[in-house]
Amino acid sequence: MTQKIWIFDLDDTLHNASAHIFPVMNRAMTQYIMDELSLDEAAAHQLRQHYWRIYGATLKGLMRHHGIDAFHFLEQTHAFMDLPNMVIQVKQLRHLLQSLQGRKCVFTNAPREYAMRVLNIMGIADCFELVFSVESTKFHAKPSIRGFQMLLKTLKTHPKNCIMLEDNLPALMTAKRLGMKTIWVTKKPQKPNFVDYRLNSVLALTYTHI
Repeated sequence: MTQKIWIFDLDDTLHNASAHIFPVMNRAMTQYIMDELSLDEAAAHQLRQHYWRIYGATLKGLMRHHGIDAFHFLEQTHAFMDLPNMVIQVKQLRHLLQSLQGRKCVFTNAPREYAMRVLNIMGIADCFELVFSVESTKFHAKPSIRGFQMLLKTLKTHPKNCIMLEDNLPALMTAKRLGMKTIWVTKKPQKPNFVDYRLNSVLALTYTHI
């Protein structure tokens, strides 16, 4: 019997990044755009949001339209965070992950070094056979289908064996289009038809029969 593969997003899925990490990261990205493209704060913020809406990742727009070096961008925007004091621990998460039957991986638009630091701080890095970061996708970040295809090739599996947990709807739309089961981690009450399940928290997987 083919094993299920659980594909977890990292930020705002496995842990709450919006509380402390995203505000700092967003300011760092805006500052980077101000410095590199000689824009004022309002214009830089607007451009960052614009690219995020179009591409699902600010970096993709900066690479495509401004020739920004991806590694430099990631280093500068993720380097100065005091992650041990910013990551919010999720009690029982390790127990949940260990109790899930099947293979488990992380698929994140974050850089690998940041992802590994967060997973190690949370004490769950060893629960995953693979951490597939934005570098792993050759910067074809979610929701780009190319990044998903690279992940599937690395895992040597078919989408129908995969269950994706995400807070980001465009990424779930790509996952569903490929044939994965989709779980939206959100507090929002309604779910679109390409989402199979909606959970308030990843911990609610304990009570979900999938």
